Amino acid sequence: MSLCHFATLKLKKMEIKLFCPATIANLSCGFDVLGLCLDNAGDEMIVRKVDQKGVRITKIVGADLPLETEKNVSGVAALAMLETLDELDFGFEIEIYKHIKAGSGIGSSAASSAGAVFGINELLGRPYSRKDLVQFAMQGEKLASGNAHADNVAPALLGGFTLVRSYAPLDIIRIDSPEELYATVVHPQIELKTSDARSVLKQNVSLKSAIMQWGNVGGLVAGLYTKDYELIGRSLHDEIVEPLRSVLIPGFDQIKQTAYENGALGSGISGSGPSIFALSRGKETADQIAKAMSDVYEKMNLPYEIHVSKINPDGVRVL
Repeated sequence: MSLCHFATLKLKKMEIKLFCPATIANLSCGFDVLGLCLDNAGDEMIVRKVDQKGVRITKIVGADLPLETEKNVSGVAALAMLETLDELDFGFEIEIYKHIKAGSGIGSSAASSAGAVFGINELLGRPYSRKDLVQFAMQGEKLASGNAHADNVAPALLGGFTLVRSYAPLDIIRIDSPEELYATVVHPQIELKTSDARSVLKQNVSLKSAIMQWGNVGGLVAGLYTKDYELIGRSLHDEIVEPLRSVLIPGFDQIKQTAYENGALGSGISGSGPSIFALSRGKETADQIAKAMSDVYEKMNLPYEIHVSKINPDGVRVL
């Protein structure tokens, strides 16, 4: 793609401030293919156009993460994007203000990866669509977990729910959320690395389990399109991954049971954990679930953070 005309133009904006949302991936039945975007949990980022070529991360507040471009997910994602463009006679600086803890299971690395490519794209006059940006943000995910999965970066960039139909070629479908759908997410304050959570998974599954799983994926997608909350609830079941990973998360069974007792449509592990999510109809129910989940961890004397959020229809946005 030619950017000659960008280079000669004085760009209107020299810097841009972004909200980079947290996301819930997998959504029980959709391991590595389904995700949703949260509305009120996320990082902030400033991306700045500068004279010096290349990409530099100049500031990270709120987390102890590497400033070296090649060792930071936002830097890796940005470089992957710039490699596809004609050489620019300017560069970019990135400042990251982390509010999503690394290893929390709500898309910390995805928020940084998505924010970097979105910000640079905006400053270049949008040579790429949001959907095009997913492939670059995935390279940041590869650095974080060893696997270039799109189920966090896709909803972070596109908003709503996203389904990755295929990885080769990359084919992503964005799905609107039913209006009354809310997510409650509790994050027990332990770190569970994605790479560790992946190491407990089996490479082969039984045909019986696979049939149940793809029935639920189809049911969940159908439920979202038809705004059938009961169908969404029945479909939020994980036959394959959750039984293996839930043992890594303290109080998991109790939290999940509590969510159902307080009106959740469904509940499961957020991403690779340790966060646990519940989806519900209406804010009142979501708040009630949050209180009940909090009580479980209070009794266990385990520090936690909790979020109640609508589904964010926009993804990364300019502040």
